[in-house]
Amino acid sequence: MEHLEYWLAGAVEAAMQAGKVIRKHYTRPLQVREKGKLGLVTNADVEAEEVAMKVLRKCESNFAFLTEETHSNGVRGEGQEGLWIVDPLDGTTNFVHRYPMFCVTVALQFKKEVEVGVTYHPILDELYTAIRGKGAFMNGKRMQVSKTTKIRNALLSTGFVYSARDLLSTEMSSFEKVSRASRAVRRPGSAALDLAYTARGVFDGFWERHLSPWDVAAGSLLVKEAGGRVTDFKGKKFDPHGIEVLASNGKLHSQIMKVI
Repeated sequence: MEHLEYWLAGAVEAAMQAGKVIRKHYTRPLQVREKGKLGLVTNADVEAEEVAMKVLRKCESNFAFLTEETHSNGVRGEGQEGLWIVDPLDGTTNFVHRYPMFCVTVALQFKKEVEVGVTYHPILDELYTAIRGKGAFMNGKRMQVSKTTKIRNALLSTGFVYSARDLLSTEMSSFEKVSRASRAVRRPGSAALDLAYTARGVFDGFWERHLSPWDVAAGSLLVKEAGGRVTDFKGKKFDPHGIEVLASNGKLHSQIMKVI
């Protein structure tokens, strides 16, 4: 447990330092380029990732990295049981358009379990943290998922790959079905924040396909530690390296799963 507290402190420091970089660039002209079908990347993404990785290497130099912008050293070698999973700026399109729904997210996967998760919203200065088995917190205050029991009363969130035409019809079909079944559905544009808000009880649930580990690793731990449930769309054990995530307060899980 001492190691987990130490690793959490390193993840928090990395997220906070990356957040400073993001705040610095938020009102400045940006250098923006497209990553093919993978969305946008800016000079803020790259600089924030460099800062975060520097902090994490200092915290634990023997761990590998899996990061959005460099994908560096993502395969663990001999003796490397730990993997830092980092998204220096989840919600880059929002950031480019000055829509303040974006964050830094850092997770530590040790062996096969996500042990530490941190998500930091630099504009609102909200810090979400969790250690496996020790609860989830926002700015030091323990979080709990919502108590909503019926999907018709639920506020849910989702995301989808809007640029891929072959997937859009499937995504919009799910969006329509869930919108009809629930009170409302939101699409803020940052999966990491959607999961943090589900852990906090703002959203009653979240689902999305075709995400990457850096989008969901930290957030999935936040939801679990706040008393929620995280699986794939069939209710099987969640894998941050998989392609589906369904997170909820637990009470709504089967209802959402049935609709999507």
